[in-house]
Amino acid sequence: MQYIRNVERIERLVDKQNRWRNETINLIASENAMSKRAREIMGSDFCHRYAEGHPGERYYQGTELIDEIEARIKQHLKSLFNCKHIDVRPISGTIANDAVFSRFIDCNDIVIVNSTSGGGHISHHKHGSVGKYTSNIINFPLTEDGYHIDVKETINLLDKIPVKVMIMGKSLYLFPDPVKELAPVCNELGIALIYDAAHVLGLIAGKVLRDPLKDGAHILNASTHKTFFGSQRGVICSNMSNSDWAKIDKGAFPASSSNHHLDTLVALAISSYEFIVHGESYARQVIKNARALAKSLEKRGFKVEAKEFNYTETHQIAVDVSELGGGDEVSRVLNDNNIILNMNLLPHDPLDKVTNPSGIRIGVQEMTRFGMKEKEMDIIADLMKRCIMDGKYIGNEVIDFRKKYQIVHYSFDHDYLELVNGKEGIKTLSDIIEKA
Repeated sequence: MQYIRNVERIERLVDKQNRWRNETINLIASENAMSKRAREIMGSDFCHRYAEGHPGERYYQGTELIDEIEARIKQHLKSLFNCKHIDVRPISGTIANDAVFSRFIDCNDIVIVNSTSGGGHISHHKHGSVGKYTSNIINFPLTEDGYHIDVKETINLLDKIPVKVMIMGKSLYLFPDPVKELAPVCNELGIALIYDAAHVLGLIAGKVLRDPLKDGAHILNASTHKTFFGSQRGVICSNMSNSDWAKIDKGAFPASSSNHHLDTLVALAISSYEFIVHGESYARQVIKNARALAKSLEKRGFKVEAKEFNYTETHQIAVDVSELGGGDEVSRVLNDNNIILNMNLLPHDPLDKVTNPSGIRIGVQEMTRFGMKEKEMDIIADLMKRCIMDGKYIGNEVIDFRKKYQIVHYSFDHDYLELVNGKEGIKTLSDIIEKA
């Protein structure tokens, strides 16, 4: 009976999570929400199964159906991402990174990355994936504002130091890195240019950011659950030669994974078709919302970063809250009021401030998917102001506000809702899915 009670406790916690997060304003920049249709397909028989290798070339029998699904998703994602090669087997963005880094970085190679305080992801650093292969990691020079790579200084650095691999992309990512400007230098010097698009994959596919592969990146890695609103997995894309791609193929399997979690692959297929249909309009609204929220916060007295550059070109904004208690304190208070975001180092923070940095990082991609637009961003800014600056408890107001935004937009769920709007018998999201 003890174990039955434990199971029931787990079930109650899961139910509590489901209910609570549907009552919150989620501004975590690395998360998104899948449609109900995509979520419900997870947990199928595929969650029990293995499919090592490529479609049609498996090491197991019984894979004919997943072969068709995987082949279809690869075909359509190649078209969406404008690439010759794609691997959808990595089970996360970091695993995709490792699959590539393991093929291109040897012991003692010099790798240039974005610094941690400059927004670089932990997998690019000594305690992450890159650090497993080399300790020779240097940082891009940044412009004075701290949010852009200094192209001229980077070229000067590359002329002096024999860099083997250049890794672009960030975790705090307001502005795209200068692929087009630095790719010719990388080609001339034989530097592999890898672009980690984990945060901005949906913005690239949605054509609001430039395509790094088209601009000269050799490889694009990404996770599939941030601005690209799929299940939590990773992808690797490239237009390199077949022989060079073969190295990455082996990096994905068997070097970094065996079975590749087929239930989430199927959900990614559903989400990818939704993105093919809705991705461009979604990406445009994400950018509008990010800038609207930045302006609304600025208007209410928050120190929003990069104002001189119109705040952002992505789903993210950064806010200096050092005078309001620091990133740790502000994020905790907001969490207690049902607004979820994370503390973050800002470019000029020393690394010893990592436990309470100057900044908070905000992402609007999930709330955009729940149908919020510019006017809702202004409401969110006002709630944050009254919570942090006025010291008021606004948690119940957040819950009431969020009740209006429960349907996942830019999805087949919402398409069907619009078709049947006002028809008898359609009352809840479950009704919509049952009648689809």
